[in-house]
Amino acid sequence: MTEELKARIDKTMQNLKRNKMEPYFCNTKEEACELVKTLINKGDVISSGGSVTLKETGVYDIITSSDYNYLDRSAPGITRAQVEEVYRKTFTADAFFTSTNAVTENGELYNVDGNSNRVAAILYGPKSVVVVCGVNKIVKNIDEAVKRVKTVAAPQNTIRLSCDTYCAKEGSCVSLGKENAELCEGCHSDGRICCNYVVCAQQRHLNRIKVIIIGEEYGY
Repeated sequence: MTEELKARIDKTMQNLKRNKMEPYFCNTKEEACELVKTLINKGDVISSGGSVTLKETGVYDIITSSDYNYLDRSAPGITRAQVEEVYRKTFTADAFFTSTNAVTENGELYNVDGNSNRVAAILYGPKSVVVVCGVNKIVKNIDEAVKRVKTVAAPQNTIRLSCDTYCAKEGSCVSLGKENAELCEGCHSDGRICCNYVVCAQQRHLNRIKVIIIGEEYGY
C-alpha cells in the first residue's frame, strides 16, 4: 500500500468519525471477518442489502450462518409477498449489513439505489448498520462519487442483475454524453437502477453506522 493511499484512508476515517460514524480499518478480508463477529451477537436478527462485496469478503457467509437469525430474501421458493415482508422486518433488525457505492475522503457515504430497500435501511430502522467496503470505493468528494456510480457501480451492477439499460450495454451512463447534465439524468429504461440518490453526512445517532474499510479491492 502506498503512502498516498494510507493518507487517503486516514483522512477518510477521521472524517467519518467527525460525522459520527464509527470507522474501522482491516488490512485483509480475513481481519474484516473477525471484526464483524465482534460487532454482532449470537441470535441477533440480521439483514443485508444486495452486495458483491459482502460475498467476496466472506462476510455474507458469517451473517447467514446458524449463529444468527438472518432475514433471507433469497430463500428457495420465497414469494414476492414474502420478500416484501423481509424488507419490512429489516427495519426492526439488530444489524443491517451492506457495502457502499462510494465513501468520500470527507467522510460521506454515497449510494444510488433502484428498489431502495438498501438505502432505506441505511437511513432508518436497524439498530446498527455495518458498511463493508474495499479501498477502491474511496473517492475524493461527492462529484467523484457521482462519477464512480455512473462509470463503475451502475454499469457493473446492471450487468450482474441482467438489467436492460444503456450503461449495461455501453459501460457508462448516457448522461455523461450530455453537456451540463443534471445529477439524476440518465436512461428511462424500466430496468434503471438509479432511482434514489442518497448522501450520508453527519449523523444524529452516534456510531449507529459503522464503516469497515479493507485494504484490498472488493465489489463494484
